[in-house]
This record gives sequence, structure tokens and C-alpha cells, in this order.
Amino acid sequence: MKIDNSLPLEYSTEENSLKILGFWIFLGAEIMLFATLFATYFTLEHRTGSGPTGAEIFQITPVLFETIILLTSSFTVGLGIHAMRIGKQKAMVTFFSITLLLGLAFLGVEIFEFVTYVHEGAGIQTSAFTSALLTTLGTHGAHVTLGFFWGLFIILQIKKRGLTPQTTNKAFIFSLYWHFLDVVWIFIFSFIYLKGMM
Repeated sequence: MKIDNSLPLEYSTEENSLKILGFWIFLGAEIMLFATLFATYFTLEHRTGSGPTGAEIFQITPVLFETIILLTSSFTVGLGIHAMRIGKQKAMVTFFSITLLLGLAFLGVEIFEFVTYVHEGAGIQTSAFTSALLTTLGTHGAHVTLGFFWGLFIILQIKKRGLTPQTTNKAFIFSLYWHFLDVVWIFIFSFIYLKGMM
């Protein structure tokens, strides 16, 4: 395996560069998944039947908490990648660990939010609106859950093997995934919650 020392470690082999390109292509498919969910939501958002509307169930406090938590986690994963690039393994692991803890906090608030919706009569079978809403939010939450376990395995690999071309490549790809989830959340925050509260 030929290593190009002029490139960051995660790009340092041809295989690594191809894996990163492949992941960008995968993210394209993920964009289509979420675009479909958003299109479905926007089509059904006013079909509330006898159930509550978004304005009746959305609360700004938990949504702001979720947004602040997730944006902060995007910042910490970026700090982790910076630490990785300058060879600071301990700092990188610390920042990745903080990122995952913030991911857990986000999921905790989201679960609380889901339970609140159900208690307010907004279950997945209540109306087309609640079905589309909970499916969209749940899909994003499932991605964050997957990201948590993925990040955990990367931390364990780095602790065991150190910063190698393989482990840094995996960590960088994970960071792309985590940033993608944050971008999706900005769309959820802006076009589902804020729009729904108006």
C-alpha cells in the first residue's frame, strides 16, 4: 500500500480516497431518502383529520435544545478531526466522545418529545400529518442512533490501533456522516418546526 505523505492521513492511500468518494455517493442516496420524506411531509402536513396540528403540539424549548445539542456536536466532531490531523490521538478521542454524549442527549430529548406527542394524541396512526412527522423525525433519530454506535466502534479501534491510514479514514467518513445529520436537522428545524409553529 503506497502512502502519500503530502496528504492528510485519511486521504493518504488511493483506497482511502476511493472510500471517501464512495461515501459521498452514499450520502447522495441519503439526500434522496430525506428529500422523499420531506416531500411526503409537505404533502400531508395539513391533513390532520381529528388530530392536533403542528402549531398545537410543537414546543420551542425542546426543539431549541435539540438544535443547540446537535450543532455543538458538529463542532466537537470537527475539533476531533482537527486533533486527528495534527496527531493528537487523546484529544481526538475526547472530542469524539463528547460528540457521542451530545448525540445521546439529543436522542434523550427526542424520545421525551415523542412521548409528549403521544400523550397529546399525536401518535403515528392519528393522522396523515402525524404519520409523516413521526416517520421523518424517527428516520433522523434512527440515523443518529446508528451514528452513535458507529462512532463508538471508531473510538475503540483508535484506542486499540492508534491513528493509522485505516482508522483515520473511518473517522473522517464518520465525521462526514455526522455533519450530514446536522444539515438534515437544520432543514427539520426550519421547515417542519418553525414553519409548523407559525
